[in-house]
Amino acid sequence: MPLLLLDLDNTLLPRDAAFRAWAQDFLLERALPPADVEWLATIDGGGYVPRSTVLSAARRRYGLDESLDRLLAHYRRGINAHIHCPARNLDALRAARAAGWTLGIVSNGGTGAQLEKIRRTGLGPMVDGWVISEEADCLKPDPLIFEIAARRCGVAPTGDWATHTWMVGDHAPADIAGAELAGLRSVWLHHGRPWAEPGYRPTLKAAGLPEAVGQVLAARSAPSPRPAARAGATGRRRGAAASGAAVSGAVVSLPIAGAAVASGARAGAALEPGPTAQSGAHHGVQFLPSAPDGGHAPSVAHADGEASSAATAGSAVRNRSDGFARWPDGRPGATPPPVPLPVRPSSPSSSTPSMPAPDASTASPARAG
Repeated sequence: MPLLLLDLDNTLLPRDAAFRAWAQDFLLERALPPADVEWLATIDGGGYVPRSTVLSAARRRYGLDESLDRLLAHYRRGINAHIHCPARNLDALRAARAAGWTLGIVSNGGTGAQLEKIRRTGLGPMVDGWVISEEADCLKPDPLIFEIAARRCGVAPTGDWATHTWMVGDHAPADIAGAELAGLRSVWLHHGRPWAEPGYRPTLKAAGLPEAVGQVLAARSAPSPRPAARAGATGRRRGAAASGAAVSGAVVSLPIAGAAVASGARAGAALEPGPTAQSGAHHGVQFLPSAPDGGHAPSVAHADGEASSAATAGSAVRNRSDGFARWPDGRPGATPPPVPLPVRPSSPSSSTPSMPAPDASTASPARAG
């Protein structure tokens, strides 16, 4: 079954529109100039500037005596209240499902905030699995995160799996470069922007998700990724992905009719690697402890999902039983113990692709949500 992987912010969900709606509320509640929405949107940087930076700048600009923690809490409540998944995007997912595609979400960001978006917008039942960079300790463009996503969707990342897999996203250094490094075909959501990366390019371009999904469904004969890219992805990381099939003890996949949940599943229990991983579920879901603000900043994560937001939405996560698993002690926001992570090779293999990968030192900072 072909696999379609999708970015979350500004791909499935109109994150920037939610930010502007929060900014309008923020200004209105404090009797500040409504036109300053544009100032806030500019400093937000499409979500790739850390929240602490954005809100500290707002405090200075307006002389606010509110604490940074209070502003952060206001922001997280506000943006989640405005986030939604457009009906046309949900229809596109249904069309892909009807055409026989397996669906997964691959998101850079903090676990709690990104899971809250998935839960609030009804995306959970629409996909087979997801992976979020914080809980996986791995983020786009690393090819490993795409292999983790495949396993969580019940697809073994072995053999020619990459030739049957597509990635759709809006952020070139994370989504498109990552897809090419992993040997996947890709669709870039341009949102009216020109392509500006000389070292790699998407298979296709689209204005929005419905167009992108339509192109994927019609592109059975689309050219495969460059052989060098494919060879460098699956061979170098296969061992790591196999050993990390449990990947952080997080959700494996979403409910499918008739799927049974293994009884007595224990917190942090490992799933067997391979296609059968789809049938497992964790009832005592565990994630990595939250990192400090900007913990993933050297790479390309979304700042809305900074780790400190875990208390907002990290108390529950959907599993294949179509329910929500609580933290081990049952308290929302409790910090669970760490769980084993995939073992990474000590050095890349000789099959590493020749195309230039995004430099972590110059890549956009983590998207903050």
